[in-house]
Amino acid sequence: TLRVLNSYWVAQDAAHKWYEVVMVDPYHKVIRDDPRVNWICKPTMKHRELRGLTSAGRKGRGLFNKGTRATKLRPSVRASYRRRNLMRLRRYR
Repeated sequence: TLRVLNSYWVAQDAAHKWYEVVMVDPYHKVIRDDPRVNWICKPTMKHRELRGLTSAGRKGRGLFNKGTRATKLRPSVRASYRRRNLMRLRRYR
C-alpha cells in the first residue's frame, strides 16, 4: 500500500502527457521514523492524488497563481461557483 508523496510533469507530445510520481510506503520503519517525511503516515494523507494535493494536481487546479488572477480559484473552483450562485434568503420573510 503505497502513498503518493508528490508528482510532477516530465514530458508531453501531441496526444499524451507523462508525469513522474514519487510514492512511499507509509508502513516502512524508515519512513515512520523520519520526522521530515512521517506526515505521510497520517490517515488524512490518503489519496492525496485524487484530491489534487500533489504538485501537479495543484498546478492543474491553478493554485500556483497569486493575487487577482486567483480570486475565482480559492478555496476551489467549485466552492467559489457555489458562493457566487447560491440564493441566500432570509429565514423570516
